[in-house]
Amino acid sequence: MSVFAGPLSRLIDELKRLPGIGQKSAQRIAFHIERAAREDAERLSQAILEVKDKIRLCNLCNNLTEQDPCEYCSDPTRDQSVICVVETPYNVVGIERTREFHGLYHVLHGALSPLQGIGPEQLRLKNLMERLKSGSVKEIIVATNPNVEGEATAIYLSKLIKPLGVKVSRIAMGIPVGSELEFADEVTMLKAMEGRREI
Repeated sequence: MSVFAGPLSRLIDELKRLPGIGQKSAQRIAFHIERAAREDAERLSQAILEVKDKIRLCNLCNNLTEQDPCEYCSDPTRDQSVICVVETPYNVVGIERTREFHGLYHVLHGALSPLQGIGPEQLRLKNLMERLKSGSVKEIIVATNPNVEGEATAIYLSKLIKPLGVKVSRIAMGIPVGSELEFADEVTMLKAMEGRREI
């Protein structure tokens, strides 16, 4: 028997299915929703339904969008000769926050992980290869995560793309700003040394 009334218990169970939400967080959110005005709950449920109904993948870069092509692919001021390849749509947000990258994106929706059954066929590579056939792309920046899967994906992409005559570069990795060297692990320190640049 559940401690909570049926609808509240079902809401808690659904909230727990969200990433990063455990039992206590789900309970807090559920009680907040229960206490909120009906209009607030309706706005929340409407926003969730709108995401499901209106958001789709850009057919050029696979980013989440309401319009197709997305705002990045359709922006004539962006550098069409550089494409930054990322694993997930929220990686685009992180890069855009820097306000320094003005090229295009390509979202793979994953990284190579044989143990999880993710091979090249599961990544969204087909439209990337089609974009490269145009001849206007001069550089691919691989911005996959600095883990085993991200590294494997970067190496695979390099081997796939370099024969086409397109420059393939990898984002630099290393010591985060604001941290101290004594806390860096060996791999992070190695990447920082390898990615050094002249000042």
